[in-house]
Amino acid sequence: MSRIVYVNGAYLPEEEAKVSVFDRAFLFGDGVYEVTAVVGGRLVDFAGHLKRLDRSLSEIALAPPLSHAALRAMHEELIARNGVAEGGVYLQITRGVADRDFLYPEGAAPTVVAFPQSRPVLEHPCAAAGIKVVTIPDLRWKRRDIKSTSMLAQVMGKQAAKLKGAYEAWMMEDGFVTEGTSSTAFIVDSDGVVRTQPLGPHVLTGVTRRAVLRLAADQGVRTEERPFSVKEVFAAREAFITAATAFVLPVVEIDGVPIGDGRPGPVVRAFRTLYIEEALKS
Repeated sequence: MSRIVYVNGAYLPEEEAKVSVFDRAFLFGDGVYEVTAVVGGRLVDFAGHLKRLDRSLSEIALAPPLSHAALRAMHEELIARNGVAEGGVYLQITRGVADRDFLYPEGAAPTVVAFPQSRPVLEHPCAAAGIKVVTIPDLRWKRRDIKSTSMLAQVMGKQAAKLKGAYEAWMMEDGFVTEGTSSTAFIVDSDGVVRTQPLGPHVLTGVTRRAVLRLAADQGVRTEERPFSVKEVFAAREAFITAATAFVLPVVEIDGVPIGDGRPGPVVRAFRTLYIEEALKS
């Protein structure tokens, strides 16, 4: 059976789903998106994704085309129609269709597209052994806090990592790690402190990032939102990433150098377990 996707109020087989060549996302990357994990056929931390979506839409002056209730209902309908037990749902909202012009078009109706993807989440293939990371320059624009569909720099970075035999690339700016191409970067320093970049226009507000910092506080683990360099990564006890459908994954090597003893450590294993326990209750 063909996968069912959502396009502007209609549920369609994917081969029948069409978007105009004049859509602003196609011409300019003028749109935003979210990806929400699905576990046990249920959405994980959907409220957090809706909050970030609202902020992204507000930052690009695009009025929400659907209510939170309508968005949830649409996501759940896609999960049900496609029988998704585990994976994620991708949602994209663009400024709509108009003849090509840099100015925001007046009166254009937003385009709303969503589709599910089935994939292992709880038993992620990289969770047990950990992942390798390489560093690359951060070549992105200066409003990375907006979850924009304009992601060419991240695509290039992810491909560069693959060509070097790595799972992810950590982007570097002014000597510090900002974030991964599709993830938030963390280390556990030599004092056992969990560190990650502070929020701001230079990084995305990670939904899983927020959950991990909350879990750390609940467990009495000290955290610092403070930049770190690659040299500090080399000296760290552990490193890890967070992302919507990857949850928490250990980083065991960066630029060919093992982190700690080169195996997933106890802190990241504990965070992954705690996060999965929450996901199963959602």
